Amino acid sequence: MNLKTYIPILEWLPTYNTNLFKGDLVAGLTVGVMLIPQGMAYAMLAGMPPIYGLYASMIPLILYAIFGTSRQLAVGPVAMISLLIAAGVGAITSDPATFVSLAILLALMVGVIQFLMGIFRLGFLVNFLSHPVIAGFTSAAALIIGFSQLKHLLGINIPRSNHIHEIIGNAFANSSAINLQTLTIGLVAIALIFLVKKVKLPIPGPLLAVVFGIGAVYALGWYDEGVKIVGEVPKGLPVFKIPSLDFESIKTLLPIALTISFISFMESIAVAKAIQAKHKNYKIVPNQELIALGMANIGGSFFQAFPTTGGFSRTAVNDQSGAKTGMAAIISAILIALTLLFLTPLFYYLPKAILASVIMVAVFGLIDFKEARHLWHTDRSDFCMMLVTFIGTLTLGIEEGILIGVILSLALIVFRTTQPHTAILGKIPGGPHYKNVDRFEQLEKRDEILIFRFDARLYFANVSYFKETIEAAILEKGKKLKLLILDADSMNGMDSSGVHALEEIIGYCRDRNIQFNMVGVKGPIRDIFHRSKLMEKLGEDHFFFRIQHAVDTYDDKQINDYSSYALQTNEEEE
Repeated sequence: MNLKTYIPILEWLPTYNTNLFKGDLVAGLTVGVMLIPQGMAYAMLAGMPPIYGLYASMIPLILYAIFGTSRQLAVGPVAMISLLIAAGVGAITSDPATFVSLAILLALMVGVIQFLMGIFRLGFLVNFLSHPVIAGFTSAAALIIGFSQLKHLLGINIPRSNHIHEIIGNAFANSSAINLQTLTIGLVAIALIFLVKKVKLPIPGPLLAVVFGIGAVYALGWYDEGVKIVGEVPKGLPVFKIPSLDFESIKTLLPIALTISFISFMESIAVAKAIQAKHKNYKIVPNQELIALGMANIGGSFFQAFPTTGGFSRTAVNDQSGAKTGMAAIISAILIALTLLFLTPLFYYLPKAILASVIMVAVFGLIDFKEARHLWHTDRSDFCMMLVTFIGTLTLGIEEGILIGVILSLALIVFRTTQPHTAILGKIPGGPHYKNVDRFEQLEKRDEILIFRFDARLYFANVSYFKETIEAAILEKGKKLKLLILDADSMNGMDSSGVHALEEIIGYCRDRNIQFNMVGVKGPIRDIFHRSKLMEKLGEDHFFFRIQHAVDTYDDKQINDYSSYALQTNEEEE
């Protein structure tokens, strides 16, 4: 067993040097400074005290650096997962202590699910959520996340909700109670973060906003005028504690745990692959990434962390700041630990409006207008799927939106496999090549010959469509048809239902005195024909290497003998 496969830190740690450390140190400190306000903000978004955001920014980072295959991915609290925690756990309890306990248990469950998915190599399951669905869900969730922070930005009481119309309605209903000092701080912070991003200052915008907010509230005494502040932040490192294991709670949390496991992995693997494309000295291994994220969440849950994953913005900053290895993440975790030990008193006067502004700026960048425009011009069906997921998530809620997305993705897979592309082929004048008559003009078509191409695996889900389409093409040709050529060049597989469907088509043709030939049959399908005796039933003289060979044989023309290639099976090769 190669330990480097399962513990990727062993790949780069033995050759680690001072040149790598320089880049990792700058990146680690930069991301660590960025993580402090973000972690606190995302904990608040999840419905937990801000200190838990710092707890979630320590152990998971170190464990991912040990087990993860990406050397730049910045793991920690993210907005999307925080909102899912708020939605899932908030539906179970409103008691603060119980909420925290369930969120930590949720981290353990997510970690176990992801770890098992990695061990059993189930990373492919995320493919059942298509990109348009993810884009629609993410964009809608970003709006819900953003508007959920209005209560902190405006300084008013708005009941917790995952429905955007309810949030906006309650905000208008309580608009007379808006605290102008709170609103001023929030708007200035948003402007400050955008300004820092635009002029590309070396200081993280969120950190600058935190410094401004603390200074303004303390200097102007606004904490006595209704501006809500974080207050006392507990000092010290998180203690080791086994999450409270309760069967009823586990059963209730399982749906949201599965949802977070999938969504967090997709978010993480997407950004990890995007960053890895810039670096050629390592590879992203999806199943090992699941193991790494699982270990990060399992380990984090024993130190009071809620679910974490790789974040888009922090990973980009990590890479741009010069991160070369996972040591950058370890340095970030050390900075968070030092903050917990010595700097928490500095956050006493931090306005919650500042944390709300950090969240709003971060999540509104997730609204994918570019993808919507792209899909509108390239694939209207995918655009509709994105739109339905977007509207469903906005109107019905986060969990319901994910469910709609999964159903739509599976429905699209079923539709596209049950009704794949087919083509009637015609001959290019002057050559032996054949193309789709619906795409190319001036192709040679003969009344007595029908050349049909089926562009998919032939299996139980599409055999009815296969038979109906061929029979309709035969009927359209009429009584003049004497030869049907099935081009199997695009058929990559076939099950027993597909074999039965072919037998029925062969019988259908024989009843009408139509000769049936096949061309371009791939090796695995020839093996199936050999085992099912279909090759014997049809006759070896009805299999050809190319379409032109089948046509020339029908026309009694002399052809080169390629029959051995058209008929050879795996059994014969052995």
